[in-house]
Amino acid sequence: MDIQILTENILGYKVISQQPKQCIDLIGGWLDAGEIGKVFVCANPHSLVEAKNDPLFQQAIHNADLVTPDGAGIIIASKVLGGAIRKRVTGSDIFWGLSAELNRTGGRSYFFLGSSEETLAAIKDKMAVEYPNIRFAGSYSPPYKPKFSAEESRQMVAAVNAARPDVLWVGMTAPKQEKWIDLHRDQLDVKFIGAVGAVFDFYVGNVKRSHPFFQKIGLEWLPRFLQEPRRLFKRNFVSSPLFLWEVLKQKVMRSEELGGRRN
Repeated sequence: MDIQILTENILGYKVISQQPKQCIDLIGGWLDAGEIGKVFVCANPHSLVEAKNDPLFQQAIHNADLVTPDGAGIIIASKVLGGAIRKRVTGSDIFWGLSAELNRTGGRSYFFLGSSEETLAAIKDKMAVEYPNIRFAGSYSPPYKPKFSAEESRQMVAAVNAARPDVLWVGMTAPKQEKWIDLHRDQLDVKFIGAVGAVFDFYVGNVKRSHPFFQKIGLEWLPRFLQEPRRLFKRNFVSSPLFLWEVLKQKVMRSEELGGRRN
């Protein structure tokens, strides 16, 4: 199945404007075609603001094959810029959607990189029940630290390649996971790599996603912020306003460019 990728320019990044179903079909097409090293990352206001001052993170987002609009702020930005993005596509959407599809068709395998040994063991047990037609190829719990040494990364790559999975899910914090994937994607013998952050914890129930009501109205962040205000303050009350300011500047620049062409 040949799926056309439709994207919009959000602060210079190509963010997909299609629905979760089209994203799942796109990834399924890559797997069926035997593509190697395709990468998926999420874009939200905080990540795009952080990337402005982090060249490696910026590069990782630009190099990804699929960048999805994960955040109500991205939808607002699309509306401001005259785009068509009207629905978030989160890491959870991709993980659950792809898992349901691959469980239906069968014959694929997963590797999970990140989180604790306890969480990875819980993922394995739950996968066996919920997605029995997806083979659990393996998992690896890396050291909990801001940056990995060359030897630590070598061991991580070796563990993944020894298992030969079709799909590698990376569940670390952003931007560590995106930068690690971009740095090592050419060394990884996998078809598809997804940077899904907290999805590991969501999947096994270590962290609860906000009620669907809050997700639907674009306030999924609010209950989580009330639980962890210190950790999430910058994300919601510093990065979000900065992001919208950058979007307004993009709109002004675009209007000036269009005006110049007409003249």
